[in-house]
Amino acid sequence: MMKKLLLLCLPFAVTLAMAQKGDDVAAKYAALITQQGLKEKLTILAGPEMEGRETASPGQKKAGAFIEDHFKKIGLKPGNGDSYQQLYPVYEEVLSEKKFHVNGRSYEWDKDFMFSILAISTGNWNYNSVVFAGYGNVDSATNVNDYEGLNVQGKLVLVLDGGLTAAPVAGRNFGGPSAAKINAARKNGAAGVLIISADFPRKYPTSIKGRLYITKPTTAAATNNFVVATISEEVAAALLGRTAKISQAELKNTPKGNYVSEVAISAIKNTETLESSNVIGVLPGTDKKEEYVFLTGHYDHLGKQGNTIFYGADDDGSGTVGVMQMAEAFAAAAKKGNKPRRTMVFMTVSGEEKGLIGSAYYSEHPTVDMAKISVDLNTDMIGRGDSSRKGDTLNYIYVIGHDKLSSELAPINESVNKQYVNIALDYKYDDPNDRNRIYYRSDHYNFARKGVPILFFYDGMLGADYHKPTDTVDKIQFGIMEKRTQLVFHTAWVIANRDTMLKRDIPLTMPAR
Repeated sequence: MMKKLLLLCLPFAVTLAMAQKGDDVAAKYAALITQQGLKEKLTILAGPEMEGRETASPGQKKAGAFIEDHFKKIGLKPGNGDSYQQLYPVYEEVLSEKKFHVNGRSYEWDKDFMFSILAISTGNWNYNSVVFAGYGNVDSATNVNDYEGLNVQGKLVLVLDGGLTAAPVAGRNFGGPSAAKINAARKNGAAGVLIISADFPRKYPTSIKGRLYITKPTTAAATNNFVVATISEEVAAALLGRTAKISQAELKNTPKGNYVSEVAISAIKNTETLESSNVIGVLPGTDKKEEYVFLTGHYDHLGKQGNTIFYGADDDGSGTVGVMQMAEAFAAAAKKGNKPRRTMVFMTVSGEEKGLIGSAYYSEHPTVDMAKISVDLNTDMIGRGDSSRKGDTLNYIYVIGHDKLSSELAPINESVNKQYVNIALDYKYDDPNDRNRIYYRSDHYNFARKGVPILFFYDGMLGADYHKPTDTVDKIQFGIMEKRTQLVFHTAWVIANRDTMLKRDIPLTMPAR
């Protein structure tokens, strides 16, 4: 009897051993995700022809067409009716006039001053004095208050850049010292703040374009009488009654208080109506085709400033071509009779750099029932290492969302990682006390806020290359990018083919952004 039982169990044991070696269907198609394929696509997407892929720009539209052509070529179905593109209107603020005068002298944009287009509105402002407040820092923890003894109510405040390092402000946009200085000036009743910077003339042209909106801003919403500008040391000297350029050392020793100067500032900001798109390709499932697995990444970046291109190779060219390569692998499997049970939706969105507006638009105008989406696996920056990470600075991936919305999601991801890829899964950005608030800062957020379980795969902040023209293809480490993409593929494969959708069993808690 025992001998017969052993014989019966033998085929199962052999099958299990083969699966443990990765000799299965999923591994066969994951192997189609290669360094070469990723590099070929990224070299085009993050190349000069795409001009940095700024949302609603010609470069972004070229990139969208490139992705659409790929989806068509591999046999995906259109994801928005009979179209691969989900078009949406965007409204952009553009600074058409910018003037800054001190004591009758006119100063030049980017040589002597720049406005924060996000913080200034159309208007004319005139002052007959400024209040110098040193660094303009306020920090109760260290008992620093540069406004002590100063009356700045209704006045223009002049402050030095630098000083205390501020904690990030709440929400997606994280602040630094300048954000803290602006907030401190507001709280003390100032009419505006001028921040003295040594970064003039500017290395890169300052964009005269502001926020993009998916709903047209009202006049009331655009009104802002608080003035924010960054100025050169030469302008600071004029404001403080000096005839020559003033050094940072001299500025530090300049007494706080009121200084008489005639200041005239003017700006005109218009709203233009533009158009952008999300690109969506679909691979229909079989017996569970009315349920969905989404693979997402944003294909927009920062565009051009003058002749300088912000290539966005890692952010997020890497995640976008990862989605394209995973689509290719799933489509190849389907052609060989290995279709997923659930429908796969491959979506690259625009507008991420403008405030997640492309994915926000999709979440309010979905092409499928969002209650039937089992998971969104989002890739945003998967091609580089993080030199600041403790331990291995390359063979890892930061995974965000593992302890949110579904208790079944992390075990699946961890299991396929152990079986196929074996890289470190780092959950540090899921710490609720993490000051970077990464969970709220990429397109998965607009799925999560609708209750869809998500995982976000991310390599880190890129250091000196983050949002700089130096985020280029030659710095991508395609070996680890291949592994990370394969990890996401395997996770998607399991979720697409399991018997049930992922449980939504962890309460949705979304702090105010």
